Amino acid sequence: MLRGLPRNKYDFHTNASRACPEVVYLNIRKFRLQIMLAQIQYEGESFAIDFSKPIDISLSLRGDDKNPIAWYLDSPKITPFRDGDFVGKVSEGASVNFNNIQFNPHAHGTHTECVGHISKEFFSINQSLKNFFFKVKLISVSPELQGEDQVISVAKLKEQIKDSCPEALVIRTLPNYIEKRSKKYSHTNWPYLSEEAMLFIRQLNIKHLLIDLPSVDKEKDEGKLLAHKAFWNYPKNTRFEATITELIYVPNHVSDGDYFLNLQIASFENDAAPSKPVLYKIQ
Repeated sequence: MLRGLPRNKYDFHTNASRACPEVVYLNIRKFRLQIMLAQIQYEGESFAIDFSKPIDISLSLRGDDKNPIAWYLDSPKITPFRDGDFVGKVSEGASVNFNNIQFNPHAHGTHTECVGHISKEFFSINQSLKNFFFKVKLISVSPELQGEDQVISVAKLKEQIKDSCPEALVIRTLPNYIEKRSKKYSHTNWPYLSEEAMLFIRQLNIKHLLIDLPSVDKEKDEGKLLAHKAFWNYPKNTRFEATITELIYVPNHVSDGDYFLNLQIASFENDAAPSKPVLYKIQ
């Protein structure tokens, strides 16, 4: 029996402070198997969210050709470990399934990266991202055709963001076909953010950007990385705490608007790590 649990399932109440200043306390109003309503104080306002209704916008990693792929790699591989006659697979006689996984975070699914992705110095996403809960704005944007490129312009962003100034921003590009979940992006010249658009995002002090593309930059840009450098303000006054999350997928039934975001990463000491961004609708 756990100590401190309420006798009445409607009387559960807790106050919990966090190092993250915008989340002051959680007030659990109902406690059921399928309902967990939380009251959150953020910048002087009160918001209610239901932790039992997460909206997962990550893409899972698969060991087959249904996995999304970018950057000219093959599909990831998930195979049982082999050592002599031993095969790490229950169906082949082992007591457990024991798989090796070969993949690249940037090419094979939802991942979150820090400035270490473009810097000469080593910076780890596991050390850069220390808070995981943010107020976020979800917008849908149709890139503009500019020559042979599809570009997310600053004008398009201003239309959607308007006067808000969120800490995190999720960009869903249109059209939003479900095929994005398994798309082969290599040599497709995917849409990208203009340098001016990314400067606008930085000027709004948006610290966490999430997008449903393999990169915020043009696929073949001769290594300029204009959007990445503009977002992190690298190398002049680098925003070490800022992150970019790529290859997400936001289903069409999820409306544009304000949410709370739980941005979780695998604890890799690397410039990027697989991640699981989850949205919570504001009640």
